[in-house]
Amino acid sequence: MKKLEVLKNVTSANDAIAAQNTQVLDKHGILAINLMSSPGSGKTSLILKTIEHFKGELRLAVIEGDVASKIDADRIDKQGVPVVQINTGGSCSLEAHMVTSALDKLPLERADILLIENVGNLICPAEFTLGEHKKVVISSIPEGDDKPLKYPLMFTEADVLVINKIDLLSHFEFDVTGFRKAVKGLNPTIEVFEVSCKTGVGIQAWCSWIADELRKKRA
Repeated sequence: MKKLEVLKNVTSANDAIAAQNTQVLDKHGILAINLMSSPGSGKTSLILKTIEHFKGELRLAVIEGDVASKIDADRIDKQGVPVVQINTGGSCSLEAHMVTSALDKLPLERADILLIENVGNLICPAEFTLGEHKKVVISSIPEGDDKPLKYPLMFTEADVLVINKIDLLSHFEFDVTGFRKAVKGLNPTIEVFEVSCKTGVGIQAWCSWIADELRKKRA
């Protein structure tokens, strides 16, 4: 019982800070998207493709979350996009107070979209809201099609599912139809995009969704 009470207190405190983050983002008219997945699914690659697509059209900023290193942040920085690295030092997820500190370091007055790359993990990130407007889970073909059954909370909480590395479909046993059905069984309203960051397939549809969500928010 005590463990449950402690967890409830932790998540309640996190939610309060997340609400403050949302207010800051709303004040600047920014759409914030929380990207969650297991390691190696292609979060950074999707961010880079999104930056490339919106170059000269919309202004992006990025928060990079990792246990250690700034490898991904350096890749983003080379694209001329404002980026803040958060190293959790062992924690399996970003938390709202970490995002608060990162927001203080970003030029929010010069951003339209904030992409938050969460720590690679299919459990913890689903439990902590950060103040984002949309949650996106990325699942890649090489990971297999059983993830919704093993990690249901992640797919239940997400607004969008991106099936990445679709170009590798012929090399793996991955039942896309069954995968979609399993996810829709958990979350009937989730939107699904099939993409390949290597070939560019599906990137247009993914970015059109982002642009539409930004328009809705500002309307």
